[in-house]
Amino acid sequence: MAGPRFTLLRRGCAALVLVGVLATLATPMAADEYDARRAGHPVRVLAYVLHPVGVALDWLIFRPAHWVGSQPVIRTIFGHQVYEDRGH
Repeated sequence: MAGPRFTLLRRGCAALVLVGVLATLATPMAADEYDARRAGHPVRVLAYVLHPVGVALDWLIFRPAHWVGSQPVIRTIFGHQVYEDRGH
Protein backbone atom coordinates (compact mmCIF):
# COMPACT_ATOMS: atom_id res chain seq x y z
CA MET A 1 0.00 0.00 0.00
CA ALA A 2 1.59 3.23 -1.16
CA GLY A 3 1.22 6.32 0.94
CA PRO A 4 0.24 9.76 -0.36
CA ARG A 5 3.87 10.88 -0.22
CA PHE A 6 4.98 8.02 -2.48
CA THR A 7 2.15 8.81 -4.93
CA LEU A 8 3.20 12.46 -5.06
CA LEU A 9 6.81 11.46 -5.69
CA ARG A 10 5.70 9.08 -8.41
CA ARG A 11 3.64 11.77 -10.16
CA GLY A 12 6.53 14.21 -9.92
CA CYS A 13 8.92 11.73 -11.53
CA ALA A 14 6.41 10.98 -14.28
CA ALA A 15 6.01 14.70 -14.97
CA LEU A 16 9.78 15.15 -15.06
CA VAL A 17 10.16 12.29 -17.53
CA LEU A 18 7.37 13.75 -19.70
CA VAL A 19 9.03 17.17 -19.75
CA GLY A 20 12.35 15.55 -20.64
CA VAL A 21 10.82 13.61 -23.53
CA LEU A 22 9.02 16.69 -24.87
CA ALA A 23 12.18 18.79 -24.59
CA THR A 24 14.12 16.13 -26.48
CA LEU A 25 11.54 15.96 -29.28
CA ALA A 26 11.35 19.73 -29.71
CA THR A 27 13.06 21.02 -32.81
CA PRO A 28 15.04 24.25 -32.65
CA MET A 29 13.68 27.18 -34.62
CA ALA A 30 15.82 29.35 -36.82
CA ALA A 31 15.38 33.04 -36.11
CA ASP A 32 15.58 35.74 -38.75
CA GLU A 33 19.00 37.20 -39.26
CA TYR A 34 19.51 40.33 -37.18
CA ASP A 35 19.59 43.50 -39.26
CA ALA A 36 20.75 46.50 -37.24
CA ARG A 37 19.36 48.95 -39.79
CA ARG A 38 15.82 47.60 -39.40
CA ALA A 39 15.81 46.63 -35.72
CA GLY A 40 17.40 49.79 -34.37
CA HIS A 41 15.02 52.26 -35.98
CA PRO A 42 13.08 54.24 -33.33
CA VAL A 43 9.75 53.48 -34.98
CA ARG A 44 10.57 49.75 -34.94
CA VAL A 45 11.35 49.91 -31.23
CA LEU A 46 8.03 51.68 -30.67
CA ALA A 47 6.30 48.97 -32.73
CA TYR A 48 7.77 46.29 -30.46
CA VAL A 49 6.05 48.00 -27.53
CA LEU A 50 2.73 48.85 -29.21
CA HIS A 51 2.07 45.62 -31.11
CA PRO A 52 1.00 43.59 -28.04
CA VAL A 53 -1.31 46.45 -27.04
CA GLY A 54 -2.94 46.36 -30.48
CA VAL A 55 -3.38 42.59 -30.36
CA ALA A 56 -4.95 42.83 -26.89
CA LEU A 57 -7.35 45.54 -28.09
CA ASP A 58 -8.25 43.42 -31.10
CA TRP A 59 -9.10 40.35 -29.03
CA LEU A 60 -10.72 42.11 -26.06
CA ILE A 61 -12.67 44.94 -27.74
CA PHE A 62 -12.86 44.85 -31.53
CA ARG A 63 -13.60 41.17 -32.15
CA PRO A 64 -16.40 41.02 -29.55
CA ALA A 65 -17.80 44.30 -30.94
CA HIS A 66 -17.77 42.81 -34.44
CA TRP A 67 -19.52 39.71 -33.17
CA VAL A 68 -22.24 41.82 -31.54
CA GLY A 69 -22.65 43.93 -34.69
CA SER A 70 -22.92 40.86 -36.91
CA GLN A 71 -25.84 39.29 -35.07
CA PRO A 72 -28.94 38.92 -37.28
CA VAL A 73 -31.12 41.10 -35.06
CA ILE A 74 -28.96 44.24 -35.31
CA ARG A 75 -26.94 43.49 -38.45
CA THR A 76 -28.91 45.95 -40.58
CA ILE A 77 -28.55 48.76 -38.03
CA PHE A 78 -24.76 48.59 -38.19
CA GLY A 79 -24.65 47.87 -41.93
CA HIS A 80 -22.82 44.56 -41.56
CA GLN A 81 -22.70 42.46 -44.73
CA VAL A 82 -22.08 38.74 -44.76
CA TYR A 83 -19.53 37.65 -47.36
CA GLU A 84 -19.93 34.06 -48.48
CA ASP A 85 -16.53 33.56 -50.13
CA ARG A 86 -14.06 33.52 -47.26
CA GLY A 87 -11.15 32.27 -49.35
CA HIS A 88 -9.84 30.03 -46.56
